[in-house]
Amino acid sequence: MTPEHVDEFFARLKARNPEPRGELDHVNVYTLLVAVVLSAQATDKGVNKATRDLFKIVDTPQKMLDLGLDGLKEHIRTIGLYNSKAKNVMALSGMLIEEHGGDVPHDRDALERLPGVGRKTANVVLNMAFGEATCAVDTHVFRLSNRTGLAPGKTPLAVETRLMEVIPAEYARDAHHWLILHGRYICKARKPDCPDCPVEDLCAYEAKTTV
Repeated sequence: MTPEHVDEFFARLKARNPEPRGELDHVNVYTLLVAVVLSAQATDKGVNKATRDLFKIVDTPQKMLDLGLDGLKEHIRTIGLYNSKAKNVMALSGMLIEEHGGDVPHDRDALERLPGVGRKTANVVLNMAFGEATCAVDTHVFRLSNRTGLAPGKTPLAVETRLMEVIPAEYARDAHHWLILHGRYICKARKPDCPDCPVEDLCAYEAKTTV
C-alpha cells in the first residue's frame, strides 16, 4: 500500500468514526489495566459484564488486595482462564503498591514487568491512559494489517513495527482503535463485510465478499 493510500485509508476510517474509543469499561487507569489483563483471549463484552460490579467496589490496588483472591475469582469466573488471571491481578496489584506507590507507571518496561502484562497490554495502557501514539496488535489488527496489505508481517511485533512506520502522524494516537474496531465489526475473520467497508477499494484482499 502506497503512502498516499495509507493516508486515505485512515482518513476514511476517521471520517466514519471521528472519535474512536476502546470498548473496555473502566473508571481509572488502574481499572483499565485490570480490564486489559482480563481481556486476553476473552471478549470485551464478557469482561465488561464481569467487571461491572467489581469496579463499583474496587478501583485501587489496595482495594483489590483487600477483596482477596477468592473474592476476585467470584467476580470474574465467567471469563476464560480466570484462575490464572486472578492470580496475576493480585500479584500486579501488590507490585504497584510496593514499587510504584499504588500508581500505574507511565513506562513500558515497568508495565511489562507486571504479572500478566505483555507488550499489547502495555501499548493499550500507554495509549489510552497516557496519550502515547502506540499501536496494540491484537488478532483483529494482525489479521486486518495482513489482509489489506496495510502492514504485512509474520508476527504481532513485526506488524506493530511496520504500522508505526507507515501510519501518518496525525492519525497515530487513534490508529489502533480504528483498526481494532474495523477488524471487529467489518473486516471479520470468517466473512468480512466488504460491501460496508469504507476502504474496500484500497484493500489488497482478493477474496472480497459481495453480499
